[in-house]
Amino acid sequence: MSGGSDLKQAVLVGAGRMGGAMLRGWLRDLGAAGLSAITVVEPQPDAEIKRSADQKLIALNTAPAVADIVVLAVKPQGFGTAAADLKAWVGPQTLVISIMAGVTIDRIVKALGADKVVRAMPNTPGAIGKGITGYALSLACGKDEGLATSKLLEGLGAVVGPLSEANMDAVTAVSGSGPAYVYFLVEALAAAGRSAGLDEATAASLARQTIIGAGALLEQSTQSPAELRKAVTSPGGTTAAALDVLMAGGALPDLMRKAVEAAAKRGAELAKESEKTSKS
Repeated sequence: MSGGSDLKQAVLVGAGRMGGAMLRGWLRDLGAAGLSAITVVEPQPDAEIKRSADQKLIALNTAPAVADIVVLAVKPQGFGTAAADLKAWVGPQTLVISIMAGVTIDRIVKALGADKVVRAMPNTPGAIGKGITGYALSLACGKDEGLATSKLLEGLGAVVGPLSEANMDAVTAVSGSGPAYVYFLVEALAAAGRSAGLDEATAASLARQTIIGAGALLEQSTQSPAELRKAVTSPGGTTAAALDVLMAGGALPDLMRKAVEAAAKRGAELAKESEKTSKS
């Protein structure tokens, strides 16, 4: 472990889409991430990971040793069988940060014998540094663990937390699953364009770039989404006519609420299923 230094030694277990995105963010500026060294545990490293190891930027698949921080970026269904091996990286003061969906803090504490555990939920735009991650801390974590967590997760984009773990299913439903809702909106908008007489390529291009541009404007603007929507909506105009349909009887807001509720409910169910599997 790092001893008196403020910089920590981290072990990343799993370097797939999200784990790899985190690693790229850390390597851009180790100090900003609060790290002095990184070890990656990945049975099937890609060419980029191997290159980083060859350049001595990371250590790859070394013998286990107690680390300051262990980041779990493995598939949730594989955690139970991997836990026994993972315990070799964990000591009394190790901070364990999990981005495994549906795996509770309590399960990680019991499986690894760790006290300081963070449950985090990133989303796929984190692969380009445009994501957002919400996180919850175990009771043994304090301000220092929260700060270390935020530094590590900022490589993926914005960070929200610490939150109550009871909120993590809602975080998953809103932002973890949220990109899929946006992509589906693009699909639906393009399909509507085709129905209105546009050819497939034109409809797809218009729908895709409209969402990209609206997101970019939302990111740069100080106005709320409601204010930006109203700025596009002239009384009695074409946008107002469309919004009358989308908002009639609370149509789209109600549908989105039901979608998020369904995702959150499924997240809670998956956590229970995961707990049962670990006990069987």
